[in-house]
Amino acid sequence: MSVESLPPLSKNARVWRFKWSSIAIGFLAAVACFWLFWDGLDQMWGWWIDAPEYSHGLLIPPVAAFLVWQQKDRLEQMLFRGSWWGVAVVLLGGLLLLLGQFATIYTIIQYAYVVTLCGLVLAFTGTKPFRLLAVPLLILLFMIPLPQFLLANLSTKLQLLSSQIGVWFIRLFDISVFLEGNVIDLGGYKLEVAEACSGLRYLFPLMTLGFLMAYFYKGALWKRIVLFLSSIPITVFMNSLRVGIIGVTVDRWGAEMAEGFLHEFQGWAIFMVSAALMLAEIAVLNRLGRESGTWRELFGVEFPAASPPGARIERRAVPVPFAAACTVLFGFIGIHLLVPRPAEVYPSRTNFLSFPMRLGPWSGQRDSLDGIYLDTLKLDDYLLANYADGSGSPLNLYIAYYNSQRKGEAVHSPRSCLPGGGWQLRDFDQRTLKGVVIDGVPLRVNRTLIELGNNRQLVYYWFQQRGRVLTNEFVVKWYLFWDALTRHRTDGALVRLIVALPRSASETDADRRLTDMAARIVPALTRYVPD
Repeated sequence: MSVESLPPLSKNARVWRFKWSSIAIGFLAAVACFWLFWDGLDQMWGWWIDAPEYSHGLLIPPVAAFLVWQQKDRLEQMLFRGSWWGVAVVLLGGLLLLLGQFATIYTIIQYAYVVTLCGLVLAFTGTKPFRLLAVPLLILLFMIPLPQFLLANLSTKLQLLSSQIGVWFIRLFDISVFLEGNVIDLGGYKLEVAEACSGLRYLFPLMTLGFLMAYFYKGALWKRIVLFLSSIPITVFMNSLRVGIIGVTVDRWGAEMAEGFLHEFQGWAIFMVSAALMLAEIAVLNRLGRESGTWRELFGVEFPAASPPGARIERRAVPVPFAAACTVLFGFIGIHLLVPRPAEVYPSRTNFLSFPMRLGPWSGQRDSLDGIYLDTLKLDDYLLANYADGSGSPLNLYIAYYNSQRKGEAVHSPRSCLPGGGWQLRDFDQRTLKGVVIDGVPLRVNRTLIELGNNRQLVYYWFQQRGRVLTNEFVVKWYLFWDALTRHRTDGALVRLIVALPRSASETDADRRLTDMAARIVPALTRYVPD
């Protein structure tokens, strides 16, 4: 991330400027690139506006433009010869675009846009000038949202970690507190460390800020790497500290300390303190190693020097590799126009409202999810019901169905969600259920024993996705991509069975009852979860 140093311009130096024809061609290429990748960019804009975790994305393009302008005086001294490697990179970006469009996976389209942009710049400038522009282009990656399943898993883990460290901080003030997953019980109040308090609202902006600080810092490379990576533990610690402070203030002055303006102000203050800690870290790193210099010499924002009077002005022609890269770009525009993108297939199915409440000896009663969960899960249809057979505890059946999982709404694995409610997963394994067959294949499920205090439950669950029965979350994501590309379908469901398991009850009997229920619902599922 170093900036190449060049000698100051002399009065007789040659300064390179763009011809108007070059500017026009570059502008047309930028517009064409923007139009070609519009679907992904429009989706990304929606994330910037609607998701607080990515609201900093609005600032990244202007920051990248400033970093390019910062190199203006250096770039003016360089002859742009172009690079044929840029043509290859544009070709790669176009292929990624087609892959993302046919699979309708917006994250691939967004990364393809940055790849294509890098290829166009490389094809125009050549390798040596491109080094000066690599960081401004690289920072664009921070504006791209993570895939939703990664974001959900990361959020869950950060919620649990922030809760644990926050409770440790609360106990330093001799406050009696009990933690169940991400719910902090203060006795008179219960605080839930919700998804909004996971720390992601700090993590992504602070990582971006850490990257910029490392870029402007002129210390050794290892110091810059440490500075950037430190943004992660600083975020986790400071967010946990915020959770702890909220717990202490709620215990002292009431629940209003965790609501309204004060709650939002605490978040802003924590972010500013986190940024100050990173500046303090630079001061500490300055004292390590052999580098010497003032703060201003080792860390600061430089501005381009003005061209000296009398400098000889030369005009840049369009390099041949850039013309070739533009030809490739417009070729992909032709493919985009001539080859229509296939529409997503939504197979016909029956609504869960008609799912039978009588299954052999089992008699069921419907239940419903609270609005807060429906807002988070964004389900297209679901079934929640409690079944009893007259022997043992009632059995809970939950089926979550999505017509489409392309835009991020996707099944949430119990392995990620249950710990958030305080449940501990024990004896997690997979089991093939004897006598339970789907399409001639024995049903294989995830099996786990979960505990919360003195409560125990036995859980079976599997993912039923477009004719496949899967147990691994990452295999689910692979087939989601593959089926979107080859079958234009992303529908699917999660099926979960839970039965309470008192200390005196036998796991063998609970397994038998879960297996019996699975055998009874499997034949009916094809009406509600299409193959």
